[in-house]
Amino acid sequence: MKKDFYIVLAGQIISLFGNAVLRFALPLYLLNETGSAALFGVVSACSFLPMILLSPVGGILADRLNKRNIMVALDFGMAVLVTVFQLMLGRMNLIALLLIMMILLYAIQGTYQPVVQASVPVLVQAKQLMQGNALVNLVQSLSGLAGPVAGGALYSFFGIRPILVISAVCFLGASIMELFLHIPYTKNKSTEGLWKTGMRDIRESFSFMHDTCPEIMKVSLILSGFNLVLSTCIIIGLPVVITRHLGYSAAVGNRMYGYMEGIMGAGGLTGGILAGPLARKMKPQDITKIVAACAFLLLPVGSGFLFGMSSSVIYLIMAVCNFLMMLMAALASILVMSYLQIITPNEILGKVISCAMCVVMLAQPLGQAIYGILFQKFGGTPQYIFFLSAAATAFVAWLSGKPFEKIEALLAA
Repeated sequence: MKKDFYIVLAGQIISLFGNAVLRFALPLYLLNETGSAALFGVVSACSFLPMILLSPVGGILADRLNKRNIMVALDFGMAVLVTVFQLMLGRMNLIALLLIMMILLYAIQGTYQPVVQASVPVLVQAKQLMQGNALVNLVQSLSGLAGPVAGGALYSFFGIRPILVISAVCFLGASIMELFLHIPYTKNKSTEGLWKTGMRDIRESFSFMHDTCPEIMKVSLILSGFNLVLSTCIIIGLPVVITRHLGYSAAVGNRMYGYMEGIMGAGGLTGGILAGPLARKMKPQDITKIVAACAFLLLPVGSGFLFGMSSSVIYLIMAVCNFLMMLMAALASILVMSYLQIITPNEILGKVISCAMCVVMLAQPLGQAIYGILFQKFGGTPQYIFFLSAAATAFVAWLSGKPFEKIEALLAA
């Protein structure tokens, strides 16, 4: 692999760590200050929408502009954004300020990730594509492990401001490191305006997904359903349950939630490590089994609450189940991304990746809002929410059989 690929990985480690700390602390800060699970879910949903809308923009930029310059600009922009947020904290309405900050944070993240994903096939040889994606996923998981653990400890002892300083330094450091990148780039000579070019690119991408290779669209919709019924249950349910329904004090609950996020990051890290030796042995249809296994792992969590087990036992069950779910989710993510990169032409890869990501994330804001309301109204009996999510996830697994079977046939051809 080229040294520039390792520079991308190093920049990702720094940038994603800052991002993980920030994305852990800001929603938790909102939940602690307001005490409302419904508001927590609605604000999370609203802030996630720009990430969906701007994912196609990131793909268009990745295909038409210098990828290095995009990464540098976005990381530097994040450093400035966090600094401004810190200066405004306490000077304007907290909910409005947090909503603006989270919207901009997710918007930049939505633009950033397609650029990184589109850089991988350019910086690694074709035979190393699976390993390259595994390393990118590994870095994301490592940051997801360390960020919440560090964020939970810092937040419980020192509050939100040290986290803002650390995040700003991380983003600035990543932008400086990325200045030394060299990613092959051919300047596009299109004479069309930016708006017309962008709309044409988006139409071309969705046309490829819907008409030329409809398997991509079907798989993207399946994964969107997975996000709707399971991912958002975990995203909204964990902080609410751990900080408000397990009997911990505020400071202890924040740390325990940070540890849980770290455990989930460790699961993703393990899945990324296992992806290297296992990915070549697995088939697309195995992803259906992974989704079904994730549904099954929600049952012990719900059972812990149903049978009135102690808080420590419930926490242990949640830790084991979430670790395994993140392990399998990371493995499935690497497989799906590699299949997408194999069956999509390089000249439209960035656009197609970003549009596929847009579809995958499409249902997530709706799920976050729904689960926020559910945990607000039925937070005292969360077992029924977890059982409902398990049943819905099993249904998604059943629906995923034929689309992944077609992907397997396409790869064989």
